[in-house]
Amino acid sequence: MAQHDVFANPSHSAADGIPYVLVIQSDLLDALATRLTIPLATPDTLVKVPTMLCPVIVVKGKRLHALAHYAAPLPAKLLRRRIDNVAAQGSALVSAVGAVLSGI
Repeated sequence: MAQHDVFANPSHSAADGIPYVLVIQSDLLDALATRLTIPLATPDTLVKVPTMLCPVIVVKGKRLHALAHYAAPLPAKLLRRRIDNVAAQGSALVSAVGAVLSGI
């Protein structure tokens, strides 16, 4: 699996509002059993948040918000079938993670 790969949310109970998770972890760490992920949420499930913190990411033509402040590790074995890769939108994701870490 590669950085910026998108997978179906393995949590079936949360999949309605958060259909996908996005791997943000570097490919250099593929030997680890987990992957750092960001949930991708449908816009109508969000309270108004700054765009820099929750950028819009397009997956298969669907606009979703990347919830960088909810980044969390998931076991790699739960991420089964790649849906898409959004590397072209990587700079917005790096900025969002930077906003979580530095507040700017």
